[in-house]
Amino acid sequence: MSSQPDLSVVFPVYNEEENLPILLREIAAAVDGKGWSYEIVAVDDGSSDRSLEVLRASRADYPTLRVLALEKNSGQTAALDAAWRAARGRMVVSLDADLQNDPADIPAMVRKLEETRSDMVIGVRVNRRDTWSRKMQSRIGNGVRNWITGDQITDTGCSLKLVKREAIDRIRLFTGMHRFLPTLVRYAGYKVVEMPVNHRARQFGVSKYGAMNRAFRGLADCFAVRWMGTRMLKYDVREEC
Repeated sequence: MSSQPDLSVVFPVYNEEENLPILLREIAAAVDGKGWSYEIVAVDDGSSDRSLEVLRASRADYPTLRVLALEKNSGQTAALDAAWRAARGRMVVSLDADLQNDPADIPAMVRKLEETRSDMVIGVRVNRRDTWSRKMQSRIGNGVRNWITGDQITDTGCSLKLVKREAIDRIRLFTGMHRFLPTLVRYAGYKVVEMPVNHRARQFGVSKYGAMNRAFRGLADCFAVRWMGTRMLKYDVREEC
């Protein structure tokens, strides 16, 4: 593999030992043979089950798999940030390890990025396989975030996101800010587009990162992101000959 592959596929892991073999197999099936060089970057977020052991053993079957481990459970933002910073690809696509995101959508996202000449493609989950209450939480949360931040993101909770290396390198995250990545990328002057993606029911385990107890903290994050948007440096510069 070259020092900079075309694509990095990254995901955080927290107690997903049953899902990991399926996920890795699906990622390989989605990106093999597409003419890209690629790597897979998994970040274990202090799992208490066999997730890290499964990832280590999987490197024998997936030579492009890189495994990172946080010393302790630090949360989804930290795990994603570690994955994004470690990724070497010109493009970086993130997804969850719970199999609800479909790796088969990745090639279409790459085509969308190229066809629209955009810097980031974010998924919009169609036919969501979640409970009614979870869907309502998501709809209300999306509306509030867009109202406060002045953005128009349809599905801020979808983890399936593809972004160019230079755009992700411009962003510095704080706890909880991964949900605002498209807004922060747009604030930095990059083009963000959406596309429909598949969504599947969870087969194994339970959700760890999607609790309603984040609501008040999420509201504070909205105002923080809005403030960041008003203070973002924006200028054009040229070198005089």
